[in-house]
Amino acid sequence: MIIKTTDLTRRFGGLTAVDRLNIEVGRGEIFGLVGPDGAGKTTTLRMLCALMDATSGEASVAGHDVAREPQAVKDRIGYMAQRFGLYGDLSVDENMNFYADLFGVTPAERENLLPDLLRMTRMEPFRARRAGLLSGGMKQKLALMCTLLHRPEILFLDEPTNGVDPVSRRDFWAILYQLAKDGITVFITTAYLDEAERCNRLGLMDRGRLIRCDTPAALKTQMEEACYEVQSPKQRAAKQALQSAEGVVSVEPSGATLHLFLSPAKTSVEALQSSLNNQNLGPAVFRPIVPSLEDVFIAMIHKSEGR
Repeated sequence: MIIKTTDLTRRFGGLTAVDRLNIEVGRGEIFGLVGPDGAGKTTTLRMLCALMDATSGEASVAGHDVAREPQAVKDRIGYMAQRFGLYGDLSVDENMNFYADLFGVTPAERENLLPDLLRMTRMEPFRARRAGLLSGGMKQKLALMCTLLHRPEILFLDEPTNGVDPVSRRDFWAILYQLAKDGITVFITTAYLDEAERCNRLGLMDRGRLIRCDTPAALKTQMEEACYEVQSPKQRAAKQALQSAEGVVSVEPSGATLHLFLSPAKTSVEALQSSLNNQNLGPAVFRPIVPSLEDVFIAMIHKSEGR
């Protein structure tokens, strides 16, 4: 495993930001860490990048212990923070050359590397444009190119497409797939659950804890609870009634319907349907469905919190 953590923990006073995290990531894998704001995603990344010390536990990145060999780790990774330090008054080329100088990339190496990066990101026509005049998506591509200049083994990306338009997000992911194909490991945090489905595996994180780790397909199909679409003429009241019903793990609006997870050991569709009809909230119609990743994540959070 190119990334491995064992009970990795970070506390800030009385707050546990990351709580005994155990993950393993293979070489060339695109691994996504998903969770709401405050879940501990950025703190995890900063510890793995040797930018923040762990309170306890261990982490190994690219074969090096993060606590004992921080510089060896930094030499082998690329880290793209939510606010990457581009210089708005410098052109695309000037930004890349500036970061190449910082990384000690020789002129001979740049001669081959820079054109390759520009071609891969389709940024060749914009080499002379100042970074401050680029669109959001182009700024992220430039930041990615600067991160890749020293040929890292692992790429750590902290919500890189936050606020970027859908077309640019698609282009950005096409680049990530190519990097993974070339053997670079990608560790990405994201709040976009539709985007998270593009990862090989996902870690679902809430309040510092890893609540599940698996492939997107397995996360959607291997839950113990059953998922149903619920139709009721009184949707809001039906939601309130179902939330308090025994055996209901979660129930959330989805367009004109509700998406509901129930525990088959504690309740049944027939019992819930009868309960809604008896409360004059019918006719209620329940239809089994394959949940979305968003459905699964919300249900798992509710389940972990004992709601």
